[in-house]
Amino acid sequence: MSWQAYVDNNLVGTQKIQKAAIFGLDGTQWAASAGFSVAPQEITALVAAFTDASGIRASGLHISGVKYFTLRADDRSIYGKQGAGGAVCVKTKQAVLVAVYGEPTQPGEATKIVEALADYLISVNY
Repeated sequence: MSWQAYVDNNLVGTQKIQKAAIFGLDGTQWAASAGFSVAPQEITALVAAFTDASGIRASGLHISGVKYFTLRADDRSIYGKQGAGGAVCVKTKQAVLVAVYGEPTQPGEATKIVEALADYLISVNY
């Protein structure tokens, strides 16, 4: 399955995720939903936050020009909230999944979808 298919089918295709992308840990974009653009400095800060979250805890998580209040940040998962929506970012062995959701999706629904795909990718050494 292509990286784009993971974004289109496993994330956005669930109808719970509005926009999504997959990046390599070096910041290169592997796939993204139509019209979803994450700036290089945003992905660099995100990847760094999996090691040291102090920056995003202090100034927020920025994805596609939107600032999210950081709810959770550890070495695997970073969750952000903005209004009725939010962002779920999960690191695998070689990639970072970035997903944005909005109403009527609940945070738990979005995190379950993204974390499940991350678990699968980790299981196949990605």
